[in-house]
This record gives sequence, C-alpha cells and structure tokens, in this order.
Amino acid sequence: MTGLDLASLPFLRDAGAAALKDVEKSAIWYSLPGGWPLFQEGEPADTLWFVRSGSLGAFRRGLDGSKEFIGHIRQGEPVGEMALVAGEPHSASVFALRDTELLALDRTAFNRLIRRHPQLMQNLARTMLFRSRQNRRRNPRADPRVFSLIAASPTLDIHKRAETLKQGLAKLGKRAIVVGPEAASQTASWFDEIEAWNDIVLLAADLSDGAWLKLCLRQADRLWIFGRAETAPPESLLPDTASPARQFQLVDTILVAPQDRAAVLAKGSTAADWSAATKSQRLFHWRQDEPKDVLMLARILTGTSIGLVLGGGGARAYAHIGVVRALREAGISFDFVGGTSMGGVIAACVALDWDDGEIERRIWDSFVRNNPLNDYVLPVVAMTSGAKVDQRLATNFGDVLIEDLPRSFFCLSTNLTLGSPKLHRSGRLRDALRASIALPGILPPVVSGEDILVDGAVLDNFPINAMIDLHRGPNIGVDVTRQRALNPEEFRKPESFFSWITRHGLHAAPPIAELMMRSATASLDPAKSREKTDLLIVPDMAGIQLRDWKAFDAAVETGYRAATRAIQNIPNGLRPLLS
Repeated sequence: MTGLDLASLPFLRDAGAAALKDVEKSAIWYSLPGGWPLFQEGEPADTLWFVRSGSLGAFRRGLDGSKEFIGHIRQGEPVGEMALVAGEPHSASVFALRDTELLALDRTAFNRLIRRHPQLMQNLARTMLFRSRQNRRRNPRADPRVFSLIAASPTLDIHKRAETLKQGLAKLGKRAIVVGPEAASQTASWFDEIEAWNDIVLLAADLSDGAWLKLCLRQADRLWIFGRAETAPPESLLPDTASPARQFQLVDTILVAPQDRAAVLAKGSTAADWSAATKSQRLFHWRQDEPKDVLMLARILTGTSIGLVLGGGGARAYAHIGVVRALREAGISFDFVGGTSMGGVIAACVALDWDDGEIERRIWDSFVRNNPLNDYVLPVVAMTSGAKVDQRLATNFGDVLIEDLPRSFFCLSTNLTLGSPKLHRSGRLRDALRASIALPGILPPVVSGEDILVDGAVLDNFPINAMIDLHRGPNIGVDVTRQRALNPEEFRKPESFFSWITRHGLHAAPPIAELMMRSATASLDPAKSREKTDLLIVPDMAGIQLRDWKAFDAAVETGYRAATRAIQNIPNGLRPLLS
C-alpha cells in the first residue's frame, strides 16, 4: 500500500506494532474526488479521518450564506477529531481541493482502539491541543503548496515566468519545482513525492495544453491566472473543466505589464475586466524586469507576504508617515496595505509606491498648507461642504482605480444604510477614500446607489480582520488613538458660539468638531483587534489632537521614533522581515 505510512501519523506515533496492526484492520480507505464534500457544517460527527494523499479545505458558513475558506488540511493530518471526541456536530464543512485519499475510523472502531491502547487518546489530545494553538496563529503546514500557473494570454511564456518565480523563492530559502506538460502521464504517487520533497510546486500550463491544462485545473491548491495588462481578457478564458480551486474561488490574477505601466494605463485599464473574467479573489501586478515584484509574488506564494494596517485618527495619522519611513529603512517591504479614515489615505500613498519624500510632500500640501476641513457651512448634514476635501483627493489620486495600484490595497467605510462595514477593494480610489474619511457631522456622507457611506472608524478604526482575510503572512499594525484625544477643560464650561468666534475667528474649529471626530474614531473593542497583529506600533500621540492639522512634523517624528523602537525589539519570529 503506497502513500501515507501509518506510523508517521501523530495519532499513532510510538504506538507500537499491536496498535498499528489494529488500526490497519479497522481502518477503511476512501478516495474522494476533487470538489466533493467529506462532510458539511452541522452534520453529526461519527468518523475520524486522516488524509493519506491530496488536500482538503475547511470552510465555514459566512453571514451571507457563502463559504468562507478557513485553511488547508494536508497529508497525515486528522479531520473531524474535535467534533467526534466532543460528541458535537461538525463546526465547518470540509471539501476535497484535489483528488484525495483518506483513512477512516468510525466511532465504534475508534472507541475500540482507545480501550485497547489508551495512549492513543493522549496522542490525539496532543494533536488537538496543537491544532487549537495553531488556530490562534498561522500554521505553515496548512498553507497551499501546489499552484497551477495558467497563461491566459497566448504571448506569455508561462514556463519562463514560473522559472523566474522559482528563483525568487530560492532567495527566500524555499525549494520549488516547476512542472510542465511532460508530466501529464505521471502517476498520483509521483506528484505526492515531488510535493513532499519541495516547499512549493508550480504546475505551468497555457490554454493549448489540453489534458495537462485540465489536470492543472483539478490538482491545484490555488490557481494563478496570468494575463497581459495591455490586452483585454479573451472571451473564452478557461475550459469548462471541473476545478475545485475555481469552485471555491481560490483564484488569483497576475497581470504582466511593461516597466512603464503609466503608458499602459493611459490606453485604458483592463484590470477590472481581468478580475471579472477570472472571478479571482485577488489581483497582482508584475512589472517587466522588476525584482521587487518577483519577491512580492514569492512572498505571497510562501505565505510570508507582509500586511500593513493603518488606523484612523485625524491629524494623528500623520504619524503613519514616520512609521512607514522607519520600516522601509529597516528593509521591510509591504505587499498588502489597508486602513481606515486618514489611515486609509496614507495606506493609498504606500500602495501607489510613492517614496517617503513624495508622501510627505503631498500630505503636507493637502492637509497642512491649507486645512481642507475649514470650508464651514450652516450645518444641515455636516459642518463643512466637503468641496476642499474632494478637490485635494482629485488632485492627488486622479482617476486611478484600486485594481491598478502596484500593491494590493483596501480601505474601510461604514454603510449606515445596512449598519455594516464596507470594504473597498475595487473602483476609483478617490471615491473609496472620500467615503472612508467622511466623518459624520464633519464631512457630508457619500451616497453610493441606495447606500449612505461614512467614515469607516464608526465601526472599525483598526481593520486588522480585513487584512487577515486577504493574505496569510504577518501583519504590522499602527494605532494612533490609544492616548487621550480630548481636552476635558474644553467641555467643563464650554463657551458660547459667539464667544468662541470672537476669540478664535471663523476658521478655527470649535470643540464640537473634536467631539464629533472622537465619536467617529471610538470603535468597538480596539484591544481585541490590536492583539491580532504580529507587530503592533503605538506612537505616543499625547499632546496631538485629532484636528491638530499643523502638528505635521511632530506627529511624523513621533511615528518614526515609535517604529524604530518597535524594530529594535521585534520578536525573533519576525526578524526575517528585516533586510
């Protein structure tokens, strides 16, 4: 019997010959075709399964009824053990992501083995405890390892691209193998063997590869579909072949572009068309002869991509600029960036690949040289008209689409109509940012169809959960709201409106503005969100208020010092991030 060696299972490690013989007598071997369910969420648990070869995927039911991917289950790992021992229904659904072979012990056989060999229960408990701990932090064993790279543009040399990615993986210390159509007749055990001997397996195919293409579509943990940024996707993109990765939307699009992407974009963006045609979860850009993009894609393949989450906080968000500068100086590259409110604005600057000088110049010009939040009007829906903010966003971000940003980006707004967060990962960048910074009462809301959108900080000022759902690597978070953001003296015996105007003039914001801004950024349970970061940076913003738009230099320097301290004390597990 080829495949999994029973003695290699943690459940049976050091169990002895008698226990192994009993398991071999009691176990039943199953083959599960790719795409088929092993069990569904809520079904009774009556069997303990082990993966012999192939790959399973665990899914939970989302709030909208869709399947949310949890992670991969690989060779040797148990399936359904917690529900079986607890006597409860399955808490997730499990499907075969590839053609998979399994070993099964039904409840009767399992109980008989435990009675005869009590040490097996200890082994299983140890495995359950390990998995429970891994659920609280990323488990590299559960990462996808077999990627099918499919060239959807006929002029793309997918094998050359695969070899370039293999070189990028080698720079990260990972062993990879590129497999082409010559392996179409190989056996399943041959594929199992190359997977066991390599960190990453790259199956390379183009649309003319016939049977090999169909095998790649069926046997991948994840599909990477390659296209040319300067051309629209073909009408018939992929053959209508059963593909578990497509079935469960484990698909990414990689657009290959010349070094001068601006010339391509000037002719019109195709990114949104490619995303729609491939039905991909994520879209990445690979600029010709750009080593940084190769390393970014290599990090994404290996689950070591780096996410940067920037929280909102009005003028305090200037500190993010100093943090970004310090992290870049330490050699840290950002592959995914996202934020809320002003944190989203700074994140957009990073996603555009602007250097530190350009970020500082643009933010200073837009928010310091002339406060964009002082075009006050008699309040009907807001204290300001929002015209100055709209003009600044248009000047800096133009009509750039989120899909065309060099780095993956998102920002968050709040949908008041539905009472839920709104994640912006597509569409015109400045429209998304305008919604994300629409402080209720300060800026007019954004109307999108039938929905009213306001500042994302109303529901989530630190969107770490959105970042965790986007990629598998470590995340750096920057929180600028921990210190007290209001001056109590301004509210003990507040002045009258006319007294305030007499003392401060028409262009100074009264304390109500600070009060409303703080209300918008006092999101729920921030401590719980902070705990989910791999590296948390908290600049000391005491003395800098949410509307201190002139405190640019002090805030940037505070962020830089905080990041420098965090880098000096970075946990050992994150030190490989540094150059």
